[in-house]
Amino acid sequence: MRFLTAGESHGPQLTTIIEGLPAGMPLTAGDINRELANRQKGYGRGKRMQIEKDQVMIAGGVRHGYTLGSPLALVVENKDWKHWTDVMGIEPMEESETNNIRRIVTHPRPGHADLVGGIKYGHRDMRNVLERSSARETTVRVAAGAVAKKLLHLLGIEVTAHVVEIGGIQAKNTNYKDLIALKERTDNSPVRCFDQEAEVQMMQAIDQAKKNGDSIGGVVEVVVEGMPPGLGSYVHYDRKLDAKLAAAIVSINAFKGVEFGLGFEMARKPGSQVHDEINWDEENGYSRNTNRLGGFEGGMSTGMPIVVRGVMKPIPTLYKPLQSVDIDTKEPFTASIERSDSCAVPAASVVAEAVVAWELATAITEQFSSDRFEALKLAVEEHRAYAKTF
Repeated sequence: MRFLTAGESHGPQLTTIIEGLPAGMPLTAGDINRELANRQKGYGRGKRMQIEKDQVMIAGGVRHGYTLGSPLALVVENKDWKHWTDVMGIEPMEESETNNIRRIVTHPRPGHADLVGGIKYGHRDMRNVLERSSARETTVRVAAGAVAKKLLHLLGIEVTAHVVEIGGIQAKNTNYKDLIALKERTDNSPVRCFDQEAEVQMMQAIDQAKKNGDSIGGVVEVVVEGMPPGLGSYVHYDRKLDAKLAAAIVSINAFKGVEFGLGFEMARKPGSQVHDEINWDEENGYSRNTNRLGGFEGGMSTGMPIVVRGVMKPIPTLYKPLQSVDIDTKEPFTASIERSDSCAVPAASVVAEAVVAWELATAITEQFSSDRFEALKLAVEEHRAYAKTF
């Protein structure tokens, strides 16, 4: 499977086209809208989320509730477009109109794509950069991820994400019974955190950052259960599934690090406290005593839960902006201020869930026959049975 997204933050709409989805898979707009709604939640979000009520329109690839095997086209309208039709208009403008209407940006924000994006594409007005580099684009990545999550769910694979740290406040209680319990709790948490004590402290940290005109980041964790063993490959570097997940995580706006299982803690432990001992029994097949490696060995899934974490830096748009330079005059200026959040870590956990789901669904459709969903489902079931008795 593959997909592309198109659209700007304040343009008319965001669009994604997905190719390679099996035919005959049940899919409705409701499957996608639930995930879009979760992305818009979260303590610390800015006013933009009060304007947008993201709903998907399926514009191709589905008939009467089932995928056709042809490309799936998804569209999400930007309701704020009506306030930006002059600034972000498609048609050419008279030269005399441009300075008054275009809201030209010449003060790049430290930490954002503004300056280097302008250098790369030759944009003297960095609005041409920031409109596309905005995290608003993740709306349709979540839509694509929702489709992937539906495919995985129908194959007995569940994906859930939660927040484990914001602004230095770490969740201590993460002893959830199962993914259902984790999802129920985090869906009702303003910061998508399982630990209720940490939740309160995280909200206080967000409030303080907002009061200071600042922003804070954090760490999100994605957990996957039901993934069959042997997905991915040890043969070539670009087919290692954990590598693909790592790339997917750091592709999310503002994400700067990723780890699996014990992660960086492995550097401080001996091998006897890192690797997972192997068991076998007739009922369950192969299993591990622990899951320190986060569900991967040699670039392949082990069948244990996949546990991947990503670190999100603070958002670079600050209401007390840092020093920058005007690219026209080269004079020092404070950076431009665009409408933003003081903390988007809770929303980012939903995006992380989506990109992980996408990579796992892609790996499954690559490894097994996937033109027809029923054939794919049968192939996965046969693989599970084979792996169990290997």
